[in-house]
Amino acid sequence: MFRWGVLSTAKIGREQLLPAIVDSENGVLSAIASRDLAKAKALGERFGARHAFGSYEELLASKEVDGVYIPLPTSRHVEWTAKAIEAGKHVLVEKPLALDAKDIPPLIKLRDQKKVQVCEAFMVVYHPQWIKVRDLIAGGAIGRLRHVQGAFSYYNVDPKNMRNQLDLGGGALPDIGVYPTVSTRFSTGKEPLRVQATIERDKTFGTDIYSSIRADFGDFELSFYLSTQMAARQVMVFHGEKGFIEVFGPFNAGLYEHHRIELHNQNHTEAQVFRFPGTQQYRLECEAFVRAAQGGKDRVFTLEESVLNQKVIDAIFRAGEKDGWDNV
Repeated sequence: MFRWGVLSTAKIGREQLLPAIVDSENGVLSAIASRDLAKAKALGERFGARHAFGSYEELLASKEVDGVYIPLPTSRHVEWTAKAIEAGKHVLVEKPLALDAKDIPPLIKLRDQKKVQVCEAFMVVYHPQWIKVRDLIAGGAIGRLRHVQGAFSYYNVDPKNMRNQLDLGGGALPDIGVYPTVSTRFSTGKEPLRVQATIERDKTFGTDIYSSIRADFGDFELSFYLSTQMAARQVMVFHGEKGFIEVFGPFNAGLYEHHRIELHNQNHTEAQVFRFPGTQQYRLECEAFVRAAQGGKDRVFTLEESVLNQKVIDAIFRAGEKDGWDNV
């Protein structure tokens, strides 16, 4: 069994990844590290981890850990991913991996030197609903794709939350802007050529709190909006000449909506509903990652793909500073 270590007791780990690891078929939770040893011990007892450490360095040095999950603040992802690779550990790191695409190639070089698996934790690409969307588009179910429309928003004005702290990598684009981009790229196999954006920042936090984005993929367009200070909403729609696909709760299915997609025909007189009840996308992510780390052929989200996705986010930030297009 693959022995997992977790760096920090962050909420995303407590609520999503640790339960997924414990429930997985090919991995066990071996160790948890925190700068507060008492917190590491308490969380370890809750989830059955055999080891608790009072520093991240101690966990990385442990022979009881094959790979690590890193849910640290965004600004520390690159640093600790590099340290984990240097320690010979496989790495699943929370999104966004980086705040600038240029910071990822050095990790690719390290990964290849150490011969370990390193992935950014985009759980959506393992969810069968997104695999179905990709297959429907590729199979011509909606004909020529012309437009993708998306939205992702929630309301959070807590100054202590890392999403509202600029120095920790907070903001809507790093936190949730990555999802409409990655899901569109995954579903279509296409890359955007250029982007336009309007970005609003919080006067106190300095973080981006609202963005309206247009991305030109050549054959089709993607338009979406994001906010960390609007009522919660998630939606993605792929609109073609012969029909359209609507994805409900596209990024947090089960929280925002049920696990389902709808395929509508051209005249809007018929619809097929595809449901995926009980899907645990974080568990699917963990199990696929472990199989790949152990030499399997599972498709995982590679660092090369991380570079491409981060280039889009970087271009959106640049476009938000001017009136017009910016090349990706």
